[in-house]
Amino acid sequence: MSHTPQSPARHLRRLLELLAAGAPAEELGTVAAEARRNGATAEDLAEVEQATEAALRVHSTLRQHRRREAELTALFDTAGDLAALRDLDAVLRSIVRRARMLLGTDTAYLTLPDEEAGDTFMRVTDGSVSELFQNLRLQLGEGLGGLVAQTARPYATPDYRTDDRFLHTGSIDAGVLDEGLVAILGVPLLLGSGSGGQVIGALFAADRTPRTFAPDEVALLCSLADHAAIAIDTAKAMADARIALAELAEANVVIGEHSAAIQRAEESHDRLTDLVLRGGDVADVADAVAGLLKGDVAVHDGSGRPLTAVGAHGGAVSGDGGGAPGGGEDGGGSAEAADLVAAAKSSRAAARAVFRDGRWVCAMLAGQELLGCLVLYGRPDLDGPDQRLFERSSVVTSLLLLLRRSVAETENRVRGDLITDLLTAPDRDPAGLVARGRRLGFDLDRPHILLAARTGGEARHRLADAAVQYLFGGGGVSAEHEEAVVLLLPRGDAGPGEAARLAAGQLGQLVGSPVTVAGAGPAAGPRAIADAHTEGVRCLRALRVLGRAGQGASVAELGFLGVLLGDHHDVDGFVTTALGPLLEYDAQRGTQLVRTLRAYFDCGGSLTRAKEDLHVHVNTVVQRLDRVQALLGPDWNSPEQALELQLALRLHLLSGA
Repeated sequence: MSHTPQSPARHLRRLLELLAAGAPAEELGTVAAEARRNGATAEDLAEVEQATEAALRVHSTLRQHRRREAELTALFDTAGDLAALRDLDAVLRSIVRRARMLLGTDTAYLTLPDEEAGDTFMRVTDGSVSELFQNLRLQLGEGLGGLVAQTARPYATPDYRTDDRFLHTGSIDAGVLDEGLVAILGVPLLLGSGSGGQVIGALFAADRTPRTFAPDEVALLCSLADHAAIAIDTAKAMADARIALAELAEANVVIGEHSAAIQRAEESHDRLTDLVLRGGDVADVADAVAGLLKGDVAVHDGSGRPLTAVGAHGGAVSGDGGGAPGGGEDGGGSAEAADLVAAAKSSRAAARAVFRDGRWVCAMLAGQELLGCLVLYGRPDLDGPDQRLFERSSVVTSLLLLLRRSVAETENRVRGDLITDLLTAPDRDPAGLVARGRRLGFDLDRPHILLAARTGGEARHRLADAAVQYLFGGGGVSAEHEEAVVLLLPRGDAGPGEAARLAAGQLGQLVGSPVTVAGAGPAAGPRAIADAHTEGVRCLRALRVLGRAGQGASVAELGFLGVLLGDHHDVDGFVTTALGPLLEYDAQRGTQLVRTLRAYFDCGGSLTRAKEDLHVHVNTVVQRLDRVQALLGPDWNSPEQALELQLALRLHLLSGA
């Protein structure tokens, strides 16, 4: 069957239609074959073949233009991503995905340097299936990627496993093998141009089959790498800007807080200073500090004794400077007071407030002299400005205490003259003495405890000042008289003996040497106070003779010596003190312990003679004396106590009992 030759124009039109439809090159080649089958002449066939070659060239040019258009579109899209940069990881993933798509590779990935570890790591991968490959790390100069980072130049290999241009390592080769990669193209991520460019990473495209990468593919990957470098640098700049803005905002807050703190400190200082200038006392300052710092505040003297308190932690302390010495306070002798003194000394050494046992303690100083401490409760989180305010408050309180002490010393000197006149000539003008006392704010008609204190050595010159400090805020008065210091205290709950012991401990701490204190009273009126002083001086002399220096006691606590030294000779009280347990036991049980004890002493301590005198068995005498020991204590037969017991037995016998 023969074919009618067709016009070459028909075949040329067919080529144009295929080009317009974007047909593949294989379909363009079929046009010449079709002309040959249809019996085209040699001349027409040559023309069709020439037209087919021209169509193939046009097809190739169009394909290159479309590819370039796709590349440009990808680059424009990447630029758009950079312009709207929000998430660096998202932008890098987009770049790696486009590199894989445009180059038509099986996988693409991007590595960045780890400055701390000194190597590079996989930041983003696309098309990877191997976990080993995704966690691969490369040292500088190792593998294709290490060479790209070291030389800042692109490198490509059609078969990485057999390419000896690169430094192969076991870990890199294992990762590449696990991923199944063969052909790899890597280009550097550069910031800047020329020799001064900085490599900040590398972008790769790879196939799992051998492949030779064309120059335009290398150029395309370099363009994407440039965009990735810009994205990384932009993100870093934005991160630095955000950090800088955050730091500026934080600095602005700090400056604002500091300014507010300074203003608050100035206002607080003015308020406290005005309080002092207007004649406020320690309680007013403590109340103001508690209000400013939103906590409980207490003020203690140098021995830990409370002067005033505001809030639940300070206890029931009066606002006028605290209870009088000897009025029932522990006077700083407790463990609590000792802890406060230790904390105040730590504060003095550190020159700042210290936090101890859930409270802030700040020393109040006059030079290096520890006047006391300011204590703040309920503010464990005390920050810098509030801490400085607390420390300034201690300075203001110190000034107030110094002012009050100066006033008290002046008043005490004037009152001391009154005490000296009272003790020297109480009967000369009793009414005048009482009137003078009232003008000085001191009522001699009120009951008072009198203390006579004495110490030796250099401490003797410090005792008068120590007495003023001890009485500070308590309403008492002191004066030097006849080589001793006399203190008059308003009568409190404590008796003269307890008040003497308390004063001995406190005054000893203040002068740094043992102080012996005798107590007498209570006494009211010039004559009674003078008599109490006479009794106190006798008691003071007795304490020294008895070897009890540095202690405190009253005449009533000295046993039979007290009976001899006292003005009232309380015989019944002495007998009751010495024999009371035996007398009570005999009265309740009808026994004869007192009679047995008297017989024992009358017989010179002989059990045999005592049992004959009592007409009982010797075992009975022994049993009764055992009971005496159980009631009076194991030292009942010591020389000193035996003497007191014998005197008490004689006085009991003389009383007719």
